[in-house]
Amino acid sequence: MDLPVVDLAQYLEVSIKNSGGDLATEVRELCSLVSRSLRDTGALLVKDPRCSTADNDRFLDMMERYFEKSDEFKRKQERPELHYQVGVTPEGVEVPRSLIDEHLQLKIRKMSPESQPSIPTTKDPKWRYMWRVGPRPENTRFKELNAEPVIPEGFLDWKETMDSWGSKMISTIEVVAEMAAVGFNLPKDSFTSLMKQGPHLLGPTGSSLRRHGFEGIVFAGYHYDLNFLTIHGRSRFPGLNIWLSNGQKVEVKVPIGCLLIQSGKQLEWLTGGECLAGMHEVVVTNRTLNAIEIARQQNHSLWRVSSTLFAHIASDMVLRPLGHFAEGPHASRYPSIYAGDFVEQELSAINLKGSNS
Repeated sequence: MDLPVVDLAQYLEVSIKNSGGDLATEVRELCSLVSRSLRDTGALLVKDPRCSTADNDRFLDMMERYFEKSDEFKRKQERPELHYQVGVTPEGVEVPRSLIDEHLQLKIRKMSPESQPSIPTTKDPKWRYMWRVGPRPENTRFKELNAEPVIPEGFLDWKETMDSWGSKMISTIEVVAEMAAVGFNLPKDSFTSLMKQGPHLLGPTGSSLRRHGFEGIVFAGYHYDLNFLTIHGRSRFPGLNIWLSNGQKVEVKVPIGCLLIQSGKQLEWLTGGECLAGMHEVVVTNRTLNAIEIARQQNHSLWRVSSTLFAHIASDMVLRPLGHFAEGPHASRYPSIYAGDFVEQELSAINLKGSNS
């Protein structure tokens, strides 16, 4: 199954020309496609004319240079006292949820063999860098979730590159959030109004294919993302699998020029379980091995970098089913909770207080 590709250009054009007015029928149909895809598959692909392949490549080039540095250099940017929500998270720190969550383990055992995820035996062998994107609130109950960023020495283009790519992906998320709200028959700003000054994080991962490039190695064990929506630029190495709402396992192929959007747990909360958080994993597959061989022949980097951003609901906003979702059959499973408290609970559950995905 191929995920739908939604070109945001039409919605952007209509929104600029018709701010506050009624949306054209064809644009409403596009919004319905967005909400339906998030509900049924937990994911969709988008094209945004404001986000170019060159932007993604510039970001990947810089992150490859960073991850190729020595472990000693990278650990200087480690901030465990801030739950790894800024700076670097070394490999062997993030705990795959499927290793510790009994509910997930039961769910996996009930799956058909062809739909089961790869079962990790250790903590994730990947690095991650957390970089905040956008303004943070001056006054908040959750200061550690809104900490100042960490800049590694010797990367003069670091801040500009991270901020530029991060802000562009946030802009894409905001448009998708608007379209999803329209598709769910909610006011257009239902989600975006809650996102303002949220603790959005650009969180690229780095996985050494030179050290761990063997078929079956699990870089990110079967899990969901705790945030609102996650967006990925195209990685240079395949290996991402997602699970549809019907339990089908699908290997994701992101076309050149596209971005992948995935639903997170905060979206599940706001829709009262109508739109479940998407389950996914990153594993070395046969396609990954083919890409490794090509990279070797061309003398390219053997670090698999994910161009990933986690968009959040603002920490001091309350998560609760919105509008008609409050009357849904499963709404009682999603009691009101501050987004910051929810994030801290989720981080504690995976034994870090430390990472989103």
